[in-house]
Parts: sequence; C-alpha cells; structure tokens
Amino acid sequence: MDSLSLSGICRHQFLPITMLDFNQSNHRIEKAGFVRKPETGGLTITQVASPLRRPVIVPSLDNETVDRRDRNHVAWTSVRQERWEGELVVQGEIPLWLKGTYLRNGPGLWHIEDYNFRHLFDGYATLVKLQFENGILIAGHRQIESEAYKAARKNKKVCFREFSEVPKYENFMAYVGDIAKLFSGASLTDNANTGVVKLGDGRVVCLTETQKGSLVIDPNSLETLGRLEYSDSLGGLIHSAHPIVTDAEFLTLLPDLVNPGYLVVRMEPGTNERKVIGRVNCRNGPAPGWVHSFPVTEHYVVVPEMPLRYCAQNLLRAEPTPLYKFEWRPESKAFLHVMCKASGKIVASVEVPLFVTFHFINAYEEEDEDGRGTAIIADCCEHNADATILDQLRLQNLRSFNGKDDLLPDARVGRFTIPLDGSPYGKLESALEPDEHGRGMDMCSINPTKLGKKYRYAYACGAQRPCHFPNTLTKLDLVKKKAKNWHEAGAVPSEPFFVARPGATEEDDGVVISLISEKNGNGYALLLDGSTFEEIARAKLPYGLPYGLHGCWVPKE
Repeated sequence: MDSLSLSGICRHQFLPITMLDFNQSNHRIEKAGFVRKPETGGLTITQVASPLRRPVIVPSLDNETVDRRDRNHVAWTSVRQERWEGELVVQGEIPLWLKGTYLRNGPGLWHIEDYNFRHLFDGYATLVKLQFENGILIAGHRQIESEAYKAARKNKKVCFREFSEVPKYENFMAYVGDIAKLFSGASLTDNANTGVVKLGDGRVVCLTETQKGSLVIDPNSLETLGRLEYSDSLGGLIHSAHPIVTDAEFLTLLPDLVNPGYLVVRMEPGTNERKVIGRVNCRNGPAPGWVHSFPVTEHYVVVPEMPLRYCAQNLLRAEPTPLYKFEWRPESKAFLHVMCKASGKIVASVEVPLFVTFHFINAYEEEDEDGRGTAIIADCCEHNADATILDQLRLQNLRSFNGKDDLLPDARVGRFTIPLDGSPYGKLESALEPDEHGRGMDMCSINPTKLGKKYRYAYACGAQRPCHFPNTLTKLDLVKKKAKNWHEAGAVPSEPFFVARPGATEEDDGVVISLISEKNGNGYALLLDGSTFEEIARAKLPYGLPYGLHGCWVPKE
C-alpha cells in the first residue's frame, strides 16, 4: 500500500504543487511553480510549506474533469482532478495538541463526459483529508473508487442507480433487466458519498444509504481498500446513512420496505456481523419513513417515523419526481419510537407533529428527583415540515443563485419531548429562536463525549440572508438559547466538525474544523476556537473544492 505520510517532511524548503491551470480552455494539468509567501492580511504565518521527500503523484481526470459550461461557485463545480496531496501554508496558529486526521466525505464529481448530474447527492464521492501534527497541516483529496465510479469512468456514462440518476437504457428490455437487478440490489449504487466513520477496531468506512456502499478506506493515503461485507444474514438493501459509532459499538437502522418497519441492529468492533436488538413496526403509512439519521441516549435508541416515506413506485421510475425516492404522506402522521438498547423492548411510541429532518443532533434522558426517567429530549435540524428542501438541492438551483433572492427554506433546531409515562403524544418545539442562526440549520456536530447525554453546545451551518444555501458556521448555546455566527461574503462552509482538546473539562474546549469553498474559485481549511468561536487559523488550498457533507476524526495513535 503506497501511503503518503508525515515522515517525509523536510522543513524550510519549497513545495512544488501540481495543479490545474483553470484559465486554459482545455483544463490541462500544469506545474504551478512554488508556494510563495502569501498576503498575510494581518495574520501571522507560523508554518511555511515544505516538500515531501517523495513526489506527490497527481493523475488527472482526463480533459473532462471540469464541466466547461459551469463557471459558477466552486462549491457546485466538479473537483478539478482525481487526486492531490501537499502541505499547506498556515495563517494563524494550529494548536500543538491537535494531532490526527480530519476526513470529510461528499459528492465531488457531478458529470461524466458531457452529461451533467442533476442533484447534489448524485456526485461521485470525493474524500478530503486534513492531517495535523506539530502545527503542520498536510491536505489531500482523492476520489473514492466505488464500482459505480469506476464503471462510469470506463463506460463514459452512469451505470448504476444513484440518488436521482439512472442508467440510460438502449431499449425497453434493457430497462426491464435493470428493474430485475434493482430488486436484488445489483443495480443500486455503491457510491459512498455521504459520511465517513472510524469504527472501534480502527477501520475507517465511507457510507451512503445503500448497504453495498460501505467502503473501507486508508485514512492516510485515502486509497479505497474494498467493501465492508456484512457477514450476517439480515439482508435488505438500505440502511441509515448515519450510524451511531463509538469505540464500543456500531448501531444502525435497517428499513423494511415490504413489511413496513425498522430493524435496530448492533455490530461490535472487530466483526462484520450485525445482530438485531429489536424491531419497530410502523404505526402508519404504506412504507417506512426515511431514516437518514437517528439519535440515541445512554439507554435507548430513538427510531423516527417521518411522513416523508419511501415510495417503491418512485424508485422504479426512469426519471425522478420532485421528491425522488420518497413521497410526502401527511395523512400517515409522524411518530417517534423509543427502544431499550439492552432488551429491545419498545418503551414509548408517540405521535408528534409533522416534521422533516435529515440530521438529528443529539438526544438525552430527563430524570426526576429520584433518578427515574421521565422523558427523552431529541434535537434535530428540522425543516418546518417542508419536504421541498429535497428539490431545492438540485444543482440547477444551487448554481443559479443571483445573490439577491432569499431562496433558502426556513429551518430550526427542532426539539422533541417524548414522555416515558405512556402518554400517546410528544411535543415538537424550537430549542432556540430560529433568527439566532438566520432560520437556516443543518450539518451539525457536538462534543462526542456528550453523545446521548445532556449537552449544551452544538455546531452547525446557519444562514445570513438573502441566500439559497446555508452560508454561515454557527455555535449554538442551547442553555442560553443564543448563537454565535461566522460568515464571509461568498463563502460556502462545510459541516463544522468539533474536536475536543485532550483532557478538556469544558464541553466547548476544542477546535472546530471546516472546509470553505469561495465564490472566486479558491478555498481554504478553517479552524475556529470551540469556546470563543473566533478564527485561530486558516490554510489556503491550491484550488477550491466542491461542497462536502460529513466528516470524522482519526486521532494519531
């Protein structure tokens, strides 16, 4: 395995950077010379770029890497090349205690040849790393080599069913054959472009909502090592894109589309076998609700049943509907189910107001004076029960923003209260005034030591309006019900990821990492102080990267 590591760093020399000359019409790869001292803008440069002992090899994505017709924000533009790695010049100061690798996954290639994809979630996965040690920052990115990506490159067309893209059939019989493969899962994508997690046994896995899209990667070289083959016989084609992962376990939900419900399963470190904790039957609806994510507490798993439900008819279509694989069924109502982790028994199942969420933030148990559980509190990024947010994420919408119209649908921190006394109804309220974060809310992280416990702080993407997409980083104080916001004009930040300082006693003692895409085509890595939410460092990338989704932290052993 050819891994590029920190061991080859030689200080106080120049780093040759291989990158694309984007001003050339044929987008060819050129040598861009050496890193020069940048404009400081009042910041102190504490680290200077220097070379790896071995040359950085950067194969290109042929001449079609950048869509010639797309001159929009770099956040919505295909990644310029398949692979890059190098040391970055740092403005400010990286804390010396920050030792490890931040990985961010997300869609990054939104076209094949002259065919442009339609939805943000369709892009072939681009994995990005920021590797920190002794104040030095090594950055890199690489395409995840899924079967879907490799087949598209080889055949110059979409070959698997993506989020909204399907193969273009030469005739009706080809379509029938693809439908047959759909039921076996063979035609579903393994494009693992949603999240990346570190398992308790050290394996790093990129994920999407298809079970076959669980791909093991090397966190240093970003090489795709192979598929995580689940060794159990649970079957199914899909699972939650966001499992709950700790050093002790891997929890996820397997929706049952035939007999509507959800299996709650656990996988222990060092194994590929998922074991069933229990099953939740849907209370209503023709199919289970979409479960992109779910929360847990110390003793319970919370299973959401959202009225945005899977739809087999839409899944079979050759062209997408506005809600893609789902349909909005408000008449089916919305529910939250609470399952005991130890016994698999359902201890509460309540109807709640209609809601739409991609991402739960956290959950915890409320107790009375005698220590008995009285309720579950579960927080999420809630889109005011407006399912049109899915269609707002079409690339055409993202690329056509004129900077003036306020097009982003409102969102809030939705706080569910689930009583544990047998009551049939739960509550849904705003955890803080939505104007605190610009009525935009998604892409959240917390201090991992607070997972499933009562917590105070969360970090997310909010909005400074007018906008069409979350464009700020925000720190939420859920006790004082206030928010601090970071914003730069024209910048599109990715998920703010919190890394706690080793030995910290305060919940917000750490740093927040985000990758920023700029309107001018550039981009940089940003570090904010987790407590003050002030910038402490940034490092310019050789070129801007597409918008990414979710990340994880791999500490240096």
